[in-house]
Amino acid sequence: MTFGSQNTETEGFAIMDRAYDAGIDFFDTAEIYPVPPDPKWVHRTEEIVGKWLKTKPREAITIATKIVGPSQGWFAAPVRSGKSIHDRHNIVRAIEGSLRRLQTDYIDLYQTHWAEHGAPYEETMEALTDLKDEGLVRIVGSSNENAWGTMKAEAVSAANGFARYESIQNNYSILNRRFEDALAEICRREQISLLPYSPLAGGVCTGKYHDGAFPEGARFSNYMAAGPRQQAMVGRFINEKSLSTVAELNVLADELNVPLAALCVAWSQQNDFVASTIFGATSLDQLEQTLPAHDLKLSDEMMTRIDEITGKYLYPLG
Repeated sequence: MTFGSQNTETEGFAIMDRAYDAGIDFFDTAEIYPVPPDPKWVHRTEEIVGKWLKTKPREAITIATKIVGPSQGWFAAPVRSGKSIHDRHNIVRAIEGSLRRLQTDYIDLYQTHWAEHGAPYEETMEALTDLKDEGLVRIVGSSNENAWGTMKAEAVSAANGFARYESIQNNYSILNRRFEDALAEICRREQISLLPYSPLAGGVCTGKYHDGAFPEGARFSNYMAAGPRQQAMVGRFINEKSLSTVAELNVLADELNVPLAALCVAWSQQNDFVASTIFGATSLDQLEQTLPAHDLKLSDEMMTRIDEITGKYLYPLG
């Protein structure tokens, strides 16, 4: 989601090539990427991923992208004059653009990005079903959805024979376990897979913000000079509870002789409602710090110790 803003096309290609060579075959993007959303570079991430995708066998890659919704006031989506909702018109316009930029004739996983609770779920799910029936998408999912919206969509799909949300992409990490409050049980009982994003809590779980450090070029370093909403996010992610949690987790990573980033991603993958964990990298070095998670199996004892740490600092991100 940073390709085209924090990363050049060349850097993006290098990161994706290394990931692909390491066995990663699931790549997630969105029509509004890169972040932060801005008209001057909107769609660039899909364009970069699309160019890269042409260098690989199409069937070897699982591509996911998203149609943006109202974003709950966090930003004005720089697409379709800021009027994108999850109705048929916008869904058709969005998929046409994503297919063109990604240079493919189908999307493996197409997701609604930010919940659209003001629009009829019947229209949303019917339009997504039509895309699936036309072969333009293989399966559909949601992103940044809540418990009510997830069950509402399930009920609408069941009642009408529509395609259902097979996955949900929400924020979930060692520092943000709120998904477990209700949505984890829904995922288990309804057989919906979580695709957690930000398993490193925006980079906080790498330890780079330890002792008040704000590295040049880091996301929250940039947010310090941005608008009030971005600055509020800095305080939410970087605080006494989150840093204390990371400090204790780092002790565990040292015991296992693995990077802290790998420990946190491995933990995410071992939750039974998780199908695949989405992590980002703005450099090859960041990617290398995370790749060991692929072969890292945490013992029951280690999972319990992590629970004990997070139990001491409940909801570090508020």
